[in-house]
Amino acid sequence: MKMMDKLKFGDPNAKLKKMIKKVGLVLKTFTLPAGHTCPAAKDCFSRADRETGKVTDGPDTVFRCFMASAEARSPSLRKLVWHNLELIKEALKRDAQAGFENMPHTSQLIHKSLPKKFDIMRVHVGGDYFSREYLMAWIEVAKRNPDKVFYSYSKSLHLFKQFALPENLVLTASRGGKYDELIDLHAWKEAVVVYSEKEAADKGLEIDHDDEHAAFGEDDFALLIHGTQPKGSAAAVALKEVKRLAKIASA
Repeated sequence: MKMMDKLKFGDPNAKLKKMIKKVGLVLKTFTLPAGHTCPAAKDCFSRADRETGKVTDGPDTVFRCFMASAEARSPSLRKLVWHNLELIKEALKRDAQAGFENMPHTSQLIHKSLPKKFDIMRVHVGGDYFSREYLMAWIEVAKRNPDKVFYSYSKSLHLFKQFALPENLVLTASRGGKYDELIDLHAWKEAVVVYSEKEAADKGLEIDHDDEHAAFGEDDFALLIHGTQPKGSAAAVALKEVKRLAKIASA
């Protein structure tokens, strides 16, 4: 495989750096185009145009996906995520033509592209498992790397119900999608976006500020509204208040 044919991985953002500082491990990230690869998204469905970066929300969008906003601001990020998606789709096409069940081309692409040094991988800072075959490829990669932790938030729960996951592929069901009924049915760990610390407390949920709950926890948890929200929306009002309270707390 040529270097130019490899998938591209990223380093942790400020949020994830908080976790790795505590656990003392090396974390890397993998990202696909937000929205464009999220077949089960509903509450957070947003996508940035590949060329212009203009963000389009869905008919049921309640709050905007933070990665769609990030792509909108960064042509280089859009280039990276679409590079990854194109390579993945080409590998999936080759697997489909060959009729393979364990997705050897796609899983090999991911496996051979993995960073040389990492302990934890957040799969999909943006994007999601967009097909059964694509999920199968990541399951195979996790099996081939049992000493690594691969973790994801996902709304593609209709795909996960078909598989028994290896222990090192950690799923957090992201509430607010098209298949929320499967969360309770399968008793999956879930994350729910809240507009305030009080809302999280009322739901009896701890807020995950650094992804430690997602990567290593077993209990349900909350995520505070974040990202860039449409002006005048309830999400934007809540985000402004969250930032105001955080500023007071840090003073």
